[in-house]
Amino acid sequence: MNRVRLLHFNAALGPLDYRLPEGMDAPPGTVVAAPLGPRQIIGIVWEKERLPADEVPDAKLRPLLGKLPVPPLKESLRRLIEWTADYYCAHPASVARMVLSSGGALKGPATMTEYRLTDQTPERMTPQREAAIDALQGEQATIRELAGIAGVSEGVLRGLVNQGVLEPVEVDCDRPFERARADFHLPSLSPAQREVAERFIGAVSEGKFAPFLLDGVTGSGKTETYFEGIAEALKKGQQVLVLLPEIALTEAFLRRFEDRFGAPPVTWHSSLKSTERRRAWRAIAAGTAQVVVGARSALFLPYANLGLIVVDEAHEVSFKQDDGVRYNARDVAVMRARFEKIPVILASATPALESLQMAEAGIYEKLDLPSRFGGAELPDVETLDLTKEPPARGHWLAPRLVEQLKLRLERGEQSLLFLNRRGYAPLTLCRHCGYRFQCPNCSAWLVEHRLSHRLACHHCGHETATPDKCPECGEPDCLVACGPGVERIADEVAEILPEASVAIATSDTLNSPEKIAHFVGSVEEGAVDVIVGTQLVTKGFHFPELTLVGVVDADLGLEGGDLRAAERTYQQVAQVAGRAGRGEKRGEVIIQTRHPDAPVIAALAAGDRDAFYEAEAEARRHAGAPPFGRWAAIIVSSEDENEAREAARQIGATRPNLPDVQILGPAPAPLSLLRGRYRHRLLINARRSAQLQDVIREWLGSLKFPVGVRVNVDIDPYSFV
Repeated sequence: MNRVRLLHFNAALGPLDYRLPEGMDAPPGTVVAAPLGPRQIIGIVWEKERLPADEVPDAKLRPLLGKLPVPPLKESLRRLIEWTADYYCAHPASVARMVLSSGGALKGPATMTEYRLTDQTPERMTPQREAAIDALQGEQATIRELAGIAGVSEGVLRGLVNQGVLEPVEVDCDRPFERARADFHLPSLSPAQREVAERFIGAVSEGKFAPFLLDGVTGSGKTETYFEGIAEALKKGQQVLVLLPEIALTEAFLRRFEDRFGAPPVTWHSSLKSTERRRAWRAIAAGTAQVVVGARSALFLPYANLGLIVVDEAHEVSFKQDDGVRYNARDVAVMRARFEKIPVILASATPALESLQMAEAGIYEKLDLPSRFGGAELPDVETLDLTKEPPARGHWLAPRLVEQLKLRLERGEQSLLFLNRRGYAPLTLCRHCGYRFQCPNCSAWLVEHRLSHRLACHHCGHETATPDKCPECGEPDCLVACGPGVERIADEVAEILPEASVAIATSDTLNSPEKIAHFVGSVEEGAVDVIVGTQLVTKGFHFPELTLVGVVDADLGLEGGDLRAAERTYQQVAQVAGRAGRGEKRGEVIIQTRHPDAPVIAALAAGDRDAFYEAEAEARRHAGAPPFGRWAAIIVSSEDENEAREAARQIGATRPNLPDVQILGPAPAPLSLLRGRYRHRLLINARRSAQLQDVIREWLGSLKFPVGVRVNVDIDPYSFV
């Protein structure tokens, strides 16, 4: 009798064995349906020797119910699932769930009914119907998705269907995507770009594992060079994956891609509708999706014939997932390329220290683009010491920066003010009794958002209306906003430059591809004079008329307990500085700081990146920090404060005593209450020689915790809250 081992999504049960029905062939990688008690589950057939399970007598095995109509997962993807689970101390089931992330895609070919507006008007117009009709112009989707877009109930839309205002449209769920052409528009490359592009073309042509670090200054044309590698993969009939750190970057990238290849790529991100995810997933698995541009989750999709992976802005922290499987997409991308035996390109103007170290060790091949494309020059950078040139009382922009803003407005040029703090103010308090507005679910202050008239927690999403009086003492008109956010800076710009058009660019204001496209179009058309934005605007955008960048508070990123604070600050400020002077006009960057002599600020002003990285590397080497040592975090949480504390103490009391492993803590996390759960942390600092994951698995594997306690392991952590 044939028996097969199944990796399914219930990690608590572990792998299960089933009987293979007569006449059914299910090699490893086959996606199947199987019974579990009275329920039906989905699983992946796996090699028995690679996935240990409790042996069950043959007579007790239940038969599989059938195969699902999707291609089997390739061996390279199965090995990636195993590696990711092993390296990040996660269960293989949790990783496999990311691969089969579209439940609708597993059901096979299908048609579905979507709805769109007709030219009919309803017999009776209500405010909800009017709002729906206005919101749904040009939209076509299911009733549920249209209701979400319009912000009305499904009942309102069904009423419009009954009156002929919305009409049904039968669509093929698997209709093919438009085909990209490698030779649609051949670019004109500089000699330096051509040399790099030829190296990528050669690597794709050879079809071997080849990791590249593409290190080019902002505006050097890195995208155009790796586009040539994409073109070579298209000629070979292979698929390409391009990872971007932010959905905000997708819109600009899509336009550049379509200009070069004549058709948009397939996109994959959290804002896709379920029907769009289903269509994309099946096209990727079938091999008909040529180029996929997506967020980090696109890395685990079941590509049929992958030929190249590109990680753009590879230094970005958002490639690290901070919940679920806590993987770093930059590093997993390199491993996927290794398993697939294909090239991978990590592109950045400010590479991570870990990537530079890999290049120095000869593991990555480093390719440089040291100058901007087309003769454009890097901007002039100067620091503004806020202790010597303070802003006016109640203001946040120093006089010299204000003068430069006025000068750009007179010239018809654009400016960008950068402050990595959303909302109007990070703290609101009562001047009468001192009451501070705190999140009920987190140990964090509520951030005032005046545009939406809300107080919001940026950690759990809790929101409440801004009150008229203090909830503690009842005093009216006594609430004071403390500190600046981007909305407050925008108000200040509107006050000093009343004739200027100001746009706020944050994840609050640019929370959909449509809003991002409108913002980009407005800036390119010259309808915006001053952009006030967070890290969302530090990368990817190309605005030729933008000649001034002002960093409102360069010291902000250096605060707190982030062990990578200096590197992150350098990357962020260097990236936002790179938005200036990308056209024919020279750019200027003014960095407001209270610590102009701090090494990171001095390096930015001097434009001496190498000196900063050398000093940072030496400090990391001395501390045994990555890339010269290993970090891992253990996060203990519970809704019961005492339960969390006791579990953390239990872990701390049983810590291993090893010469190459140092364990710090437990201690309350900096954000000791998050989403209603009390949190404690331990930080592990290990030498490169230590078998860190094995140490953690052996240490935690013998411990038992109450049902309400969660213990999460974060390998190579980026967040220390």
